[in-house]
Amino acid sequence: MTPSQELIHRYLLHVRFEKRLADRTVSLYTEDLNKLNLLATEADLASLTLIEAAHIRRWMAHMHAGGRSPRGIALILSGWRGFFNWLGKEGLILANPLSGLRAPKAAKPLPKALNVDDAVQLAQYRPTDIPPWLQARDTAMVELLYSSGLRVGELMGLDVQAHAEAKGWIDLQTGEAHVLGKGSKRRSVPVGQQALAALHAWLAVRSDGLPASAAEQTALFVGQRGTRLTAQAVWQRLRLRGLQAGIATPVHPHMLRHSFASHVLQSSGDLRGVQELLGHANISTTQVYTRLDYQHLAKTYDAAHPRARKKTP
Repeated sequence: MTPSQELIHRYLLHVRFEKRLADRTVSLYTEDLNKLNLLATEADLASLTLIEAAHIRRWMAHMHAGGRSPRGIALILSGWRGFFNWLGKEGLILANPLSGLRAPKAAKPLPKALNVDDAVQLAQYRPTDIPPWLQARDTAMVELLYSSGLRVGELMGLDVQAHAEAKGWIDLQTGEAHVLGKGSKRRSVPVGQQALAALHAWLAVRSDGLPASAAEQTALFVGQRGTRLTAQAVWQRLRLRGLQAGIATPVHPHMLRHSFASHVLQSSGDLRGVQELLGHANISTTQVYTRLDYQHLAKTYDAAHPRARKKTP
């Protein structure tokens, strides 16, 4: 066993028995440290303790050029960083060569949004195998999420009426939702006519089939026991509704928020307005929807422009 292999062996014993890491994690560390040892050998380094930041940067660049994902590189660096931290505590190196080094930034995935037809199909779907009050409640939730771009937590925080302790409420007269968003910031957003109609229909049957105690429940959206609906329950109801409505993409509450933002931006082009409606503190958070908007325009161009269409053989 070489000196470097001996160091790796000692470190793996440390993480397995002293830090009590899972076997799977130890296996990943073993693989990554063996890779590190191979790279050091190829660089003519007699010991892993001789590795410097310049070596790590070069190896990072090679991994990136070889197609390794930013996330994969970040995981490898994390394993290496722990090893060098241990070497420092053992007094074998003066500084961690990974100090200050970061993996390449991963491209942020585009938010998943429904197209307009699917969003409308989801809102208009009316299952026949559930009680009328449950159908009315689920329809009101879908319409409100899509109409106003609410977060699921904001939806669940809504009360039937405004009061001193209310996190949020719907003003049916003015057609506005008043919600408490991230950072305890309040904002008001418009509620569309279809959503208002669905809310009126839900409020008309809200007490049907519920326990008598539910009459005093302040929550706008309640479950069969008369208690405030949970975020998990909303996820489950939307996922089921999407499947039953024939939507190919699994539906979740935030997807309707993304759909709201994308469709409003496509129609208006008002990025600042969408930022305000979503309650984003920074415009950079909202700008991701411009990529969705461009993607939509690019597809339209490819389908419609005579010089963009592929020739059929």
